[in-house]
Amino acid sequence: MSVPTWLWFATIGGLVAIILADLFLVDHKPHAVTIREATRWVLFYVALAVAFGIGIWLFAGGTYAGEFFAGYITEYSLSVDNLFVFVIIMATFKVPAIHQHRVLLVGIVIALIMRGIFIAVGAAAIEQFSWVFYLFAAVLVYTAINLAKQGTEHDEEFKENRALRLLRRVLPVTDEYHGAKSFVRIDGRRWVTPMLIVMFAIGSTDLLFALDSIPAIFGLTQEAYLVFTANAFALMGLRQLYFLLGGLLEKLIYLSYGLAVILGFIGVKLVLHALHENSLPFINGGAPVPVPEIGIAVSLSVIVGVLAITTVASLVKARRDPSLVHHVEVPGADDVPAVESGTRAPARSAIGRDAGHRDDSSARGSDPGRG
Repeated sequence: MSVPTWLWFATIGGLVAIILADLFLVDHKPHAVTIREATRWVLFYVALAVAFGIGIWLFAGGTYAGEFFAGYITEYSLSVDNLFVFVIIMATFKVPAIHQHRVLLVGIVIALIMRGIFIAVGAAAIEQFSWVFYLFAAVLVYTAINLAKQGTEHDEEFKENRALRLLRRVLPVTDEYHGAKSFVRIDGRRWVTPMLIVMFAIGSTDLLFALDSIPAIFGLTQEAYLVFTANAFALMGLRQLYFLLGGLLEKLIYLSYGLAVILGFIGVKLVLHALHENSLPFINGGAPVPVPEIGIAVSLSVIVGVLAITTVASLVKARRDPSLVHHVEVPGADDVPAVESGTRAPARSAIGRDAGHRDDSSARGSDPGRG
């Protein structure tokens, strides 16, 4: 698939325009996102992805369109698993409901930029070394096994990664939220607020998930343009899905099993493709191995079928045995008010000793109006 440079710039420009429209038109006034609003935006982003896929089909052919849709659905389904962690992060940091949308938006923009870098590196590696497919396959099979072992259990506590702990160590952080501000000036000194920390937590956590999802989509298509756009559409719709799923999220008790099957399937597909493109001297003397490859139509059917079976089985089981339902709750509007108009949102329990193990000498953000 030949993608001219101008199309790359046009696509990135379009994505930036959509994000800016969301930020300045929809999120210009902080508010708690309602189910109705989230539903409209989820449908909007899904419609955008479908329209884009149809455009690929019209201008590049059905094969590439199938690869895009398979990649998009896979990334979107893997992103649902991310939502469990996002919910825990929001609860841990006690993010006010009226600011959760902006936190997710900025965090996902960070994730999209980092994923773009990953995709560029991955595409370059695949172009130069066919054995990379073996590595990607190993990552997917390993992840699939871990997901299968995880089963119906999900972590209920957020564990900070090294990057987040380093950020806390080098930056002075206030003990409370200051509206939607990421930086404030107090007593002549500049501080970062918990808002910046939680945005970074969302972005860096998604980056860790990308270590699994990027190899997965490269198992479906080796076209960097399709890999990037599928990731972009999946991520942009993810934050609205966070508000929409709410109670449904905790009922997807078999999600890990379904994702394990999908990743395992793509891992096998990658192994077959790696053998077909083999250049390793200790395998068949460095010559390609004549093995059958799995077509995109079969891949798309398997992915959609597994997700459908997983969802239906989860909902049926959750209804029959409510004790298996995960007690994961999206933080609501009444949890913690925003620090605006003199109202404070205590953040010490969220970002202090309980979550980050900071000592009392770190920050003392006092007056929200100052700076």
